[in-house]
Amino acid sequence: MKNFHLHLVSDATGETVTSVARACLVQFESIQSTLHQWWLVRSEGQVDRALQGISHHPGIVLYTLVDPVISERLATGCRALGLPCIGILNPVLAGLEDYLHHEMDKPSPGRQHVLDDEYFKRIDAMHYTIAHDDGQLMAGLEKADVILLGVSRTSKTPTCMYLANRGVKAANVPLVPGMPLPDEVLQAKQAMIVGLTREPSSLSDIRKNRLRLLDHDEESDYADEEKVREEVLSARRLFAAHGWPVIDVTRRSIEEASASILQLLAKRRGEAA
Repeated sequence: MKNFHLHLVSDATGETVTSVARACLVQFESIQSTLHQWWLVRSEGQVDRALQGISHHPGIVLYTLVDPVISERLATGCRALGLPCIGILNPVLAGLEDYLHHEMDKPSPGRQHVLDDEYFKRIDAMHYTIAHDDGQLMAGLEKADVILLGVSRTSKTPTCMYLANRGVKAANVPLVPGMPLPDEVLQAKQAMIVGLTREPSSLSDIRKNRLRLLDHDEESDYADEEKVREEVLSARRLFAAHGWPVIDVTRRSIEEASASILQLLAKRRGEAA
């Protein structure tokens, strides 16, 4: 089987089941999947409509449904179709109930998305991060949880946006050749400063592609590998001089780099406490 249909069913936004499916599918590089997404499935009628679509394109079904009546209706329908139906949350919920000796409270779809303090904290972090992207606003850096430093094209902005979505106020400041580090960065005593770096040849290729897209000269100093190497070494010397942690993003995804930063931040906060 080189291609199959995969149905994802959720009573909320589908983030959880999509993440699990993606994490599993990447382990099957030679297999192609056609995704069918069924979100906000919260009634028996909505389940029946999903089952109708599933019957038209038979395949494996993954779901995150907390209402036992709704999930059982989906499972029963899949059994009738002879299709596998896997509940992503079921083993975790069962394990929690067994360990806690306490049954799940009244099922509430999408409860993780309620407009609570944590939600508004993330929104506040997003606003802060957008305002303090790429060094465009230096005022207020002392309120940052994290300040990322790095030369151009070291994934500072997307990493900050990912952190903001986790409720972290993240600012980033570019390191420009010949320009001193802004005083506001050194005065931000409460923020954790992290340096981002990338292997020079990889960084040079990325910059060349960037210039190509902008229809600019690819042979400029901006993309010249030797000049890029000097930039990276200068940035590393700055990080070492101040004892700031450094993360090499050459072979790391945004998620992996952010996970490392979150670990550093948790450790720092733990030591401070």
